[in-house]
Amino acid sequence: MNEETVESPVVPAEALLSPDIVPVGTPLDWPIVDSDGSLLLDAGAILAAVEERKFLFDHFKPRRGDLSPPGGAMGAHGAGKPELDPLALRDMHLSIGALIGLRPQAGSTGPMHPCRIIGFAPNEALFVTPPLIDGKILKLGVGENVEIVAIASQAVFRFVCTVEAVCQLPFDYVVLSRPGVIRRLRERKSIRVRARLPVRYGVGEAGESYEGIGLAKGISSLGMSLTTSWALGQIGDRLRLSFPLKSKDLDTQVETVAIIRNVQKGEPGEPAVHGLELDRLDAAQQMAMKVYVFDRQDDVLYWTNSSK
Repeated sequence: MNEETVESPVVPAEALLSPDIVPVGTPLDWPIVDSDGSLLLDAGAILAAVEERKFLFDHFKPRRGDLSPPGGAMGAHGAGKPELDPLALRDMHLSIGALIGLRPQAGSTGPMHPCRIIGFAPNEALFVTPPLIDGKILKLGVGENVEIVAIASQAVFRFVCTVEAVCQLPFDYVVLSRPGVIRRLRERKSIRVRARLPVRYGVGEAGESYEGIGLAKGISSLGMSLTTSWALGQIGDRLRLSFPLKSKDLDTQVETVAIIRNVQKGEPGEPAVHGLELDRLDAAQQMAMKVYVFDRQDDVLYWTNSSK
């Protein structure tokens, strides 16, 4: 994937924050965002201690969300360019029920929309469920080209198809042409890549708000390494998480529950590192996690089934 230069929006001076401006122990009057616009803390959130505020400024560039330009600029992550292999449909080893992402190709930079494969034709055409947006079927036209991200057991594939038919009987489905040039990114399920993701967390699996902010420095398709200003629990405890995943193909806000699998506590006053397993990812979130990891395959931290 080629890197793109993105111009950062001008941030007014009054939006920039310093530690003495951010209160401890009282609700925030405004949301706090990072330099790329990612939400760190909602208005009304409370920093429980000075150590948590120090963590915030040590790991992020906090600014007032109500005064910052919307969206922010996402820097390039240096992902490598995918290989180009002469692959056929059979080489992807896709099965009935396999998850794919679909979006119209013409002028689109929006997110992929999840759907599933429900059949294959002898000429290698694909039968898929119609993609949904907010519960409504995405309108597709016959002859329209669509981009596809297909998630198989060992790799993610990208290719383009043409819509050959949009059917309503005996149920809603879409017929896609034989895939064009197929690009493959090799994967092993346990790959973990470097990341720098702001993660809002809440202790316990019940609740609708988030109590603090942490930093994910390593992420896999099923988990992450989360650094916080102190230990959030013990092995087996659950956390509520909310974090953004931005890549070329997807832009997803993940909200899920994670199980603490290990905790590395630092010296008093030092951050703690948690090994988390993401416990409740829906189909769209699973796709977003895999695509995010694949887009950063050249920045691998380690394979979890290799020797340590």
